[in-house]
Amino acid sequence: MSHDSLPQPWWRTFNKEHWLVFTIASLAWLFDCLDSQLFNLARNGAMADLLADKSKVAEYGSYTTSFFLLGWAVGGLILGALGDRYGRARVLTYAILLYSVCTGLSALSTGFFDFCVYRFLTGTGVGGVFGLAVALVADSVPDQTRAPALGMLQSLSTWGNIAGGLLGMGLGMLAVVPLGLKAWQAMFLIGALPAFFSVLVLRRLKEPRKWQEARAAGIKSGTKFGSYAMLLTHPRWSRHAWLGLLACSAGIIGLWGIGNFHPTIVTDLVTRHYANGQLTAAELAQKKILWASGALVLQNIGAFFGMMLMSHLAQTQGRRIAFALALLLSFFSTLLVFKWLREYGQIFWMLPLMGFGQYSVFAVFAIYLPELFPTSLRSTGTSFCYNGGRFLAATAPFTIGRITKNLGGDVEAFRTAGLWVSLVLLLGIVALPFLPETKDQPLPEE
Repeated sequence: MSHDSLPQPWWRTFNKEHWLVFTIASLAWLFDCLDSQLFNLARNGAMADLLADKSKVAEYGSYTTSFFLLGWAVGGLILGALGDRYGRARVLTYAILLYSVCTGLSALSTGFFDFCVYRFLTGTGVGGVFGLAVALVADSVPDQTRAPALGMLQSLSTWGNIAGGLLGMGLGMLAVVPLGLKAWQAMFLIGALPAFFSVLVLRRLKEPRKWQEARAAGIKSGTKFGSYAMLLTHPRWSRHAWLGLLACSAGIIGLWGIGNFHPTIVTDLVTRHYANGQLTAAELAQKKILWASGALVLQNIGAFFGMMLMSHLAQTQGRRIAFALALLLSFFSTLLVFKWLREYGQIFWMLPLMGFGQYSVFAVFAIYLPELFPTSLRSTGTSFCYNGGRFLAATAPFTIGRITKNLGGDVEAFRTAGLWVSLVLLLGIVALPFLPETKDQPLPEE
């Protein structure tokens, strides 16, 4: 075989327009993840300042996450449908603007109530981005490049998470945060910066030709775009929607309901590690921020490789087998950290393994979900499966908070609560045999 006859890497088939769409969609999702991780790092610090009763920081921190996830679910469902009706690029711009501005407003919170309001509104913007971004790429790039491009889009989101961790580490090493801000306030203000990116999206990005043609044909035929009535009553699409929701909910609960609470365990280990170090309260607080952020970086280094591997398996072995394996990896890696992470030095290898497992399933989401729905419902269906699961995921932090409180409220009680809730990861596998295998298949149409 000559060198010229070897298959080209997928990215070499992209033209200028393909690269523009892929880059903007990837950056939108990357910044979305950055804002989400800044919240994970800033949550406990905000509660420590905003609550009068400091013993309730961990409990109320889990409640703020529930509000965030509820907003994520509501926003995802609404914005996903609007993306099918009015255009993926246009609605994506508004989603970026919404989550950026409301993240910045979180820094101005004066109490638990308004903090939860800002987190809910931020969640509505955050929730819209995934379905819009993957539908935009799926409809814009050549069919043979769709799966690897979507897998890479999701893998690159870990760089946003890593950036959030590095920002947190930088703030944790500062003796004094600029402008007299608290570290958590500074994190939220930094999270407002992607608002400027939305201006670029609005000016440069065009709607995919596939969507424009389908929309024009749909107007003539009477096809309803972004219709939940159609999604949930059509014999084929409703089956994909409900089964996809069940499978996705498991992975989302695994990460957002359990995995992203690892800073609680890490800060406990750090506190005990420096117990005899004669640190002042302020110095110990800095160490906690530094290591909670560093743990996030370690988790997402593992996440990048987990997503890349599972993206490859989804392309070569099939979507369903990759999905099932990813859920199993998520369960066992969660078990590893919540049960056996007991020593300071174990942070450096256990957290990357947890990130590898818990995030790997999200690469399959990005590839598989847009292949289950037609153009008129692609963003709607993807958002329904991905964000509808947030309603269930929102109950997980609340459940963990209540179980933790009932078991004594300490870190050991928190570990036990997380282990019980992690069993839900295994339930997602049950839905997979009833979903179609879409490997090497064209995108479906009406």
